[in-house]
Amino acid sequence: MSAAVTVDLAPAFEQPLLEGLMQFYLYDFSEMEPDGSDDFEFEPNGLFHPYRYLPDYWREAGRTPLVIRRDGRPVGFALLNQHSHRDGGHVERNMAEFFVARKHRRHGVASQAVRLILAANPGRWEVAVVARNAAAQSFWPRAIASAPNVSDLVRHEGDGQHWRGPIWSFLAS
Repeated sequence: MSAAVTVDLAPAFEQPLLEGLMQFYLYDFSEMEPDGSDDFEFEPNGLFHPYRYLPDYWREAGRTPLVIRRDGRPVGFALLNQHSHRDGGHVERNMAEFFVARKHRRHGVASQAVRLILAANPGRWEVAVVARNAAAQSFWPRAIASAPNVSDLVRHEGDGQHWRGPIWSFLAS
């Protein structure tokens, strides 16, 4: 990876930036929907329905909006909160959403962003991956394990009620 990757706290004025990036994130998820699903369809304006929790990241404690940049240009985002997918309760850190634009994938950008996020946000973490997202299921255990400050990495299976898919828990020191 030759380009500099940074992860910055997104100030309120960058909410429109994250709203725009979120459209591409939702687009990526749309291809994983089963045939006949009404989810991830375009609205009459040609956009996906807005991510309903995004404004909360600037209003509620325990939520952190981050912008991932490569050479100073925005290429993705991460949204952190304290929601546990294992019991519906709270954890110190949860990777609620994570996205790197396709152009910047397979260049180490996402893995570097994960290392930077974990270094800047120590604590007990969870990363839950949707059962139908095979690429993320491959990416996350490798990205987490490659962070030098991670220990106690454990894979759990969602209980089908709070989550469907794998959940990785670990400590970032």
